[in-house]
Amino acid sequence: MAQFRLQGSKVLAVDMTGDAVKAKNGSMVAYDGQMAFKKMSGGGEGVRGMVTRRLTGEQMTVMEVKGHGTCYFADRASEINLVSLHGDKLYVESSNLLCTDAGLRTGTSFTGLRGGATGNGLFTTTVEGTGQAAIMSDGPAVVLRVSPQYPLQVDPGAYIAHQGNLQQHFQSGVTALSSAGRTLIGEGSGEAFQIRFEGEGLVYLQPSERNTVGGDV
Repeated sequence: MAQFRLQGSKVLAVDMTGDAVKAKNGSMVAYDGQMAFKKMSGGGEGVRGMVTRRLTGEQMTVMEVKGHGTCYFADRASEINLVSLHGDKLYVESSNLLCTDAGLRTGTSFTGLRGGATGNGLFTTTVEGTGQAAIMSDGPAVVLRVSPQYPLQVDPGAYIAHQGNLQQHFQSGVTALSSAGRTLIGEGSGEAFQIRFEGEGLVYLQPSERNTVGGDV
């Protein structure tokens, strides 16, 4: 299996000995050794994956990189975070996914009204299996744990990814800290829309917002 490691916080180094990874198209910045690059359509999921992504707007153009040596990946000086999966599933915005082990399965999942984030649709990308994934954030990512006792509300524009046994609900009109849990909102005092996470798991946030419907209301 390919070995993922960070070079600083903005460059991902992947050591391969005949292994393969799937990475965001155009994200390779350097490599040593012998590498082969192959562009994949729809995240490597065939016609069904291509059609699903086209309908949902969850765009994800990836390439397969295979070889012997070390390949380096980066994207617009974004901060990179490594996520280890052990048979579980990661939900991540497609624009925030940099690289995964080739053995991890990628797909799309309907996530309901979370689609209040402009351009992100009602679907998100899923990564499932055993291996490593690298996700990106605009600024250092914050990882918050959610438990049954402490649900979490977040701004859709700051959301990157989540994993674990979590349920998410889209809600509006929440402007203050609730006794039922914590609230993380964006730059405006009182965002119109938020995502509520309940259950047990981790939520990844970035300290910078995308444009969202909530932010414009």
